[in-house]
Amino acid sequence: MSYSHQSMGSGSRSTRGYEFGRTYVVRPKGKHQATIVWLHGLGDNGSSSSQLLESLPLPNIKWICPTAPSRPVSLLGGFPCTAWFDVGEISEDLHDDIEGLDASAAHIANLLSAEPTDVKVGIGGFSMGAAIALYSTTCYALGRYGTGHPYTINLRATVGLSGWLPGWRSLRSKIESSNEVARRAASIPIILAHGTSDDVVPYRFGEKSAHSLAMAGFRQTMFKPYEGLGHYTVPKEMDEVVHWLASRLGLEGSR
Repeated sequence: MSYSHQSMGSGSRSTRGYEFGRTYVVRPKGKHQATIVWLHGLGDNGSSSSQLLESLPLPNIKWICPTAPSRPVSLLGGFPCTAWFDVGEISEDLHDDIEGLDASAAHIANLLSAEPTDVKVGIGGFSMGAAIALYSTTCYALGRYGTGHPYTINLRATVGLSGWLPGWRSLRSKIESSNEVARRAASIPIILAHGTSDDVVPYRFGEKSAHSLAMAGFRQTMFKPYEGLGHYTVPKEMDEVVHWLASRLGLEGSR
């Protein structure tokens, strides 16, 4: 395998004292043109993400695959597992854990802040990882985290697989608050994909997320349904992501 791993040090604590796990890095096999942080789903880790991404024909991308903190999760009755934020039952009335979302978004931004200035940066993820990727994207557009602190990473692409959009109810009014915010929202390409047979994050939440983003002014949002697909990825879906990233990021040598 061509990926290496490293442990995050004491600077990797969230606001609640939960410590982020090990970060795995898949280094580019060709010229380094882009870096993407990829975020795993609930209960998973960065290692499994890195092994999936290492096989993709995207030689110009460096993948950074962090591991979420282990924390009690309401959905699991308080049982602790790796999670980017606390989450309950996925529903229309889902309460957003803004403190947890902000802590993870800041951790991701910190990972991207060390990248060279000529390298394009993006975020992607699966399930809960897709949710934090989309939340980070809204922070980019707004120029701030939910707590109001400045968000300074210049995101160039977002991928969300089998996930949902936290904070969807109030997003449109926030984006329409200023021309600069609206400009940033319109500038970032987003691809969402969701299986119609997903029994963990129901398909309608993926569809609603894409609709909410588009209505809020994220004009470059693409939504791809996958008929009969459950809560997992398949090669056809990953091929779509590969081609989309190569095109949107203008990568050389990708096939």
